[in-house]
Amino acid sequence: MELYLDSVNLDEIKAASKLGYLTGLTTTPTFMVREGVKDIDGQMLEIAKYVDILQVEALGDTAEEIVKEANRLVNLGLSKDTTVFKIPISLEGTRACKMLVNQGLMVNLHLVYTLQQAYMAFAAGATYVCPLVGRLQDQGHDALGLVKECVDVTKKYGYSSKIMFSSVRNVEHIRNALSIGVHTVTVPWKIMQKLTDNHFTTIGTNQFIEDTRILTNYAGDVAESMNVTIPKEEKIIDALVVMSKSKLGAVAVMNDDESLFRLFTDGDLRRLMNENEKDIHNLKLEDLGAQSPYSIDANASLYEAKNMFHDKEVDSLAVMDGDKFMGILDIQHVI
Repeated sequence: MELYLDSVNLDEIKAASKLGYLTGLTTTPTFMVREGVKDIDGQMLEIAKYVDILQVEALGDTAEEIVKEANRLVNLGLSKDTTVFKIPISLEGTRACKMLVNQGLMVNLHLVYTLQQAYMAFAAGATYVCPLVGRLQDQGHDALGLVKECVDVTKKYGYSSKIMFSSVRNVEHIRNALSIGVHTVTVPWKIMQKLTDNHFTTIGTNQFIEDTRILTNYAGDVAESMNVTIPKEEKIIDALVVMSKSKLGAVAVMNDDESLFRLFTDGDLRRLMNENEKDIHNLKLEDLGAQSPYSIDANASLYEAKNMFHDKEVDSLAVMDGDKFMGILDIQHVI
């Protein structure tokens, strides 16, 4: 099934063209108006640089006027080999289609709302026949039934026209198009961007990314080293200020020789508050006593750190390089 982008927005077109597998682009005068395009010819020539096939409107009251407009666009610089001329279905439109096809040009007879209209487009040799699904559904009609009938008729009678599923409003329409077996679908960029989305895919991808991260990153690379230390002579209230700055649940209490005295954690604070009725905020950290905290080597993987958090049932680890304190690893670093 061919995939077209339905847009005239250059930013969308440039982004979509990077995919590398779009068949082409469909445009409408209505899109031009919405985008505030003033030089339509210039916009079409610019758009043509980014797409393999460009479908543009060729309007006129008579077949001759439509053919004249199509030839004007070719003379303007649009390639006859990579341009499809969109013509609203009508008797004059089908006559113009036949004339352009005889000239070796490609035609999309669109704004099709009935099987009878589609039949006339087939008979005229249209390259594409384009029912508008979203618009038909808005009016309460069985748009999907019409599209299926169009596909079935091309198979039954051997018409070469391609059925283009257009006026796509949601991702479900793409599933409908595939199920029906249309030849072509043209999709707005906001819908196309959602076609690869799935909640379970996102969950699985995030899990793979997280598992790769904890296997290939090391404690020393992730540990927080700024605003995580405090001299042991300071008070608990001062430690809380440092913890607030670092947004961690622990602070490293340091000896005068810069060796690690202990970790002071939010768990320590809760325990002290439960054990003491008096104000504890002005207690000095050194009065809590030295303590060997759970630590991990700076060269250990985050996978090892994750296991240690689980096994020791702690939320903070001191990261060490031998006897040298390197920083604090928080459980949030590995979750």
